[in-house]
Order: sequence, then C-alpha cells, then structure tokens
Amino acid sequence: MKETVLDVLMYLFETFVDGDDEPEPDRNELREELEQAGFGDREIDRALDWLDGLNTSTDIVASAAQNSTAIRVFDDIEQERLDAASRGYLLHLEQLGILAPPQRELVIDRLLALDSGEIDIEQIKWVVMMVLFSQPGHEQAYAQMEDLVFAEEPHWLH
Repeated sequence: MKETVLDVLMYLFETFVDGDDEPEPDRNELREELEQAGFGDREIDRALDWLDGLNTSTDIVASAAQNSTAIRVFDDIEQERLDAASRGYLLHLEQLGILAPPQRELVIDRLLALDSGEIDIEQIKWVVMMVLFSQPGHEQAYAQMEDLVFAEEPHWLH
C-alpha cells in the first residue's frame, strides 16, 4: 500500500490529539514514531515539512486582518486542484462559522502543500481539523468540525 502525506498526517493527528498531558513531541520523536508505524522516509519528510509549514503559516495568518466584505477569488492553480464541490465546501464551513477567512486561507495553503493532485472533501475535512487544532481559541469550531468529519452522511449537501 502506498501511503500519502495525508495518511502520515492523519496518523500523527489521531495518535497525538488525545495526548493532552504530554508535551508536544519534537521532530525526532515524530520521525521515530512514524518509522515504527511503518511509514517511508519520503512521506515522513514531506509530512514533517508540511507540519513546519503549518506552524509558520499559522503565525502569518494570525496577524492577517479579517475583511468580511471581501470576496475570495481562486486562482487557476487553486481551481485546478480544488473542484467546485471542494470550493463550495470551504464556503459552507465559513458560513457555518467554523472557518474565518484567515483559517480558510491557511487551509487552502496547507491543502495545496499536500501536492496530491485534485483535492477531495475528505481531505479538506482532515486538514481543517488539523488547522483548527493547531490554533488556540478555536475549540468550539474544532468540535463542530469533528462532528462533521465523523458524521456518516454529508449533511451539507442539499
């Protein structure tokens, strides 16, 4: 079976999300855990780089001003990777109050950084959870997103 960067990230997320009592593991501890889980070096490196990008991007997005009247226009590369359903799902998450514009931008950045071709809604759900989890003060939005991720049917479709 060929693992993707998202598979590695999901494994890390599921492994460490409940570890509230332990300090955040460093890069070497994460690498060791992933190697023991059987992930390949290339995917491990890419996943750790993705996490580094999440931490860097979080700092930049946190300082971004929110403009509720702005309209998000997707460029050609974003439209190529995010189909209409995916873009609509991101808009839906904003309308629900789960994502604010700065978080949306961070999610889009991290989705494109997966470098996995066309992005589907399941990938979006997991990346949104990772982004919200990485940002303090968004616990309620994270809980709402968690409910959507583990819901059996996509209730956002009409």
